This record gives sequence, C-alpha cells and structure tokens, in this order.
Amino acid sequence: MTITAQSVQQYIGKTLFDDTGNKIGKIGTIFLDDVSGEPEWITVSTGFFGTNESFVPVSGASARDDGLSVPHSKDKIKNAPNVDIEQGHLSSDEEAELYRYYGLEYSSTQSGDQRTGYAGTTADRDEAGHVNADYHDTDDDTDYNDASSRQGDDAMTRSEERLNVGKETVSTGKARLRKWVETEQQQVDVPVRKEKVRLETEPVTDQNQAQAYRGPDISEDEHEVTVREERPVVETEAVPVERVRLATDTEEETRTVGGEVRKEKVDLDTDQDVDRRR
Repeated sequence: MTITAQSVQQYIGKTLFDDTGNKIGKIGTIFLDDVSGEPEWITVSTGFFGTNESFVPVSGASARDDGLSVPHSKDKIKNAPNVDIEQGHLSSDEEAELYRYYGLEYSSTQSGDQRTGYAGTTADRDEAGHVNADYHDTDDDTDYNDASSRQGDDAMTRSEERLNVGKETVSTGKARLRKWVETEQQQVDVPVRKEKVRLETEPVTDQNQAQAYRGPDISEDEHEVTVREERPVVETEAVPVERVRLATDTEEETRTVGGEVRKEKVDLDTDQDVDRRR
C-alpha cells in the first residue's frame, strides 16, 4: 500500500514499529516534499519519556491496523541525527545527512528545503491545537504526553485513574403469594336435651277424686306420650377472617468494592544535581 499525504494522516498518533515488530513510539509530524507534495519523512517520539523526535523516511513503510512498520531497527531510528522539528522544515544539509544515515540515495536536485506538512497535528491535540489529556498510548513502553512541549510549555502532565462507583438495581429473586384449601377435622361440644318417660302415681284424694271417678268403673284404656330429644345438626359457612398481602422492606448496608486503577509516575533521568520542589 502506497503511503500518500491523504492516507498517512490516519496514522498520526498511532504506533511506529521497526523491522522486527518492536514498538518504537508514537507517530508525530509528517514532512512533505516541496515539489511532489508527497510524504517523505515522519517523526516518531523516542528517548526517555518520548522527549526526542526522530526522523524516519516514509520510503519502505508499510501500513498495519495499529500503525506503520518501517524497514529499520529501533536502535537505528533512536540514534538518527538530531533535527530540530520546531524549525518546520529540513535544510538540504539536514536532509542529505538523514539520507546518508539511512543508507538511501540522495540527490540535491530531488528536492529543495522540505516544508512541514501538518496533515493533522499529533494525536494528543484537538482540532484547536490544545492538549487532549485523554490520550495515552498505554501499550507503548514510551507512554507519555508531550504535546505540552510543542505548545511551548515546559511542564509534563501526570494523570491517574480514579474509581467512579455507582449503583444499579438488580433482581435477586421473587416472592409469590399463593392460597390453597386444606380439610381438617374439628370437634365442638354441643349441649342437647332429650326427654325420658317417667311413671308417676298419686293417691286419690279429695282434690283429684272427681277426675278419678270419671269414666266407667272397670274398663281398658291406653294413653300415649311422644318422647323428643335434640340432635346436633352440622353445616358450614365461609366467613372472611383476615386480609393477606405481600410487602417489601428496604434495609441499608455498606459493602466494600474495589478495582484496579492506573497512575502515571514521573522520574528524572539526569547526571546533574536536581533540586526537587513541589
């Protein structure tokens, strides 16, 4: 795939890989040829915390999903001649030196001074040129955010992740109210009455003499008495006794949650005495 000025823009901010697949750093700026307008050089952030920008020729570069690969070793690129990127172009001498370093043929007539082609700024800046603190190439061992140096700021931003804990309501089970019918035996004591026959006799006296001499003197007779008793009669009726419903109560408790967070560390690599101030 040919790397053009249009296609190379999509790789700004992505990773540059060497000839063995090692990560070199983050692709920064594109330098276009003054004559053809095609990309001729790309810069990649190298060095401690990515504080150095090395020039790499676009020639021989191949595209991959996560960046570009170039046919040069990581050490070769990191030790490339130092060129000030802020000047915005390469002089003929600087360009010739870079060509010789990478073993490429150079002709003084093939291009004059190179103009910078900011086909898009580095991936850690927004459209207005401000630092985008959300960008971190965490997979690269040169994890850094050096946009501040390109803005003229001499400070490095150190960021860290923090846990944002929220809550969600989830279903933990169901409760169902169900009614069924059971049959049981009940015994109730019921008082009942019954009649019993009792034979009573009484002597004839002046008071009952009239009743005693009523009727013939000698005769046959019968007298019948109906005997009664009470018996329990059992029947059932349905009566409401209570109302039953389901309700929920909320209890509050404290639970401890945790997670992994990352934070950036800043260290200084120097052979000079440093006054550390906060």
